[in-house]
Amino acid sequence: MTKVAVLLGGRSSERDVSLISGSNCAKALREEGFEVVEIDPSVGDFPAILQAAKPDVVFNALHGRFGEDGTVQGLLELLCIPYTHSGVLASALAMHKQRSKDIYAAAGVPIVKSIVVDRKAAAAAHLMEPPYVVKPVNEGSSVGVFIVRKGDNRPPEALSADKWSDSVLWMVEEYVPGRELTVAVMGAQALAVTEIVTSLEFYDYQAKYAAGGSRHILPAPIPDHVAKEAMQLAERAHAALGCRGVSRTDFRYDDTDGKHRLVALETNTQPGMTPTSLVPEQAALKGISYRALCRWIVEDASCDR
Repeated sequence: MTKVAVLLGGRSSERDVSLISGSNCAKALREEGFEVVEIDPSVGDFPAILQAAKPDVVFNALHGRFGEDGTVQGLLELLCIPYTHSGVLASALAMHKQRSKDIYAAAGVPIVKSIVVDRKAAAAAHLMEPPYVVKPVNEGSSVGVFIVRKGDNRPPEALSADKWSDSVLWMVEEYVPGRELTVAVMGAQALAVTEIVTSLEFYDYQAKYAAGGSRHILPAPIPDHVAKEAMQLAERAHAALGCRGVSRTDFRYDDTDGKHRLVALETNTQPGMTPTSLVPEQAALKGISYRALCRWIVEDASCDR
């Protein structure tokens, strides 16, 4: 029997979501006949606990920094334990929003203009004509995202809060009006296009994970040629970054006033697997159950990714 160690929790700002993702994946894998042990890297001597467990495969259900940024992937490579999702380089590139944009641009994936600055500089004055977006350059799940609207006299006061780490650079990028789209890629194949609708200001952490925070419209009610373009661009982003397993790329689609502008925002190399997550929904649309999705992810695992 294949023994799978599911990594969940961790110490990022997305810990709570990872606990839900990981427990759901662990349950599904047990139902699929795997021997499963759940390990939280933030508790105890993680490398020693992992080695003592002697897993055949690691299912990485960590989200955010220290789990999605290449660090855990590097440890697993050193320990020669096959693991799921993307490898060291792809994970690090995708987690850093500006580095991933550089890769997108080279691969012909459309992006918005942006600059990377110190948080205090972003808080002191407008560095771009509003409207624009300010966010940490290497956090996930819309943690720390601020939208600066046209007519705002200065950046948000909250940007000056002591809770933000001064070791993290921030991105200031053009705001694109319109619709929120996302595309999952499994292996090298795009699954579908989902439109995300929320009554909140934007698709933030609460909208992503709180019950009723957002609605997922699947398939997205957009023209066929737009859906095809989004899926092709998601596959291109996945390949250009060197992603493996499952990824999900988020887009803004500006169709206001008859426009047609589709831009990539970021690629998630560890997409959520919670009850409200997008990837399981797209897999289900293609006839792939949650359990089958988890099994496929495990069977896809390897080292040297």
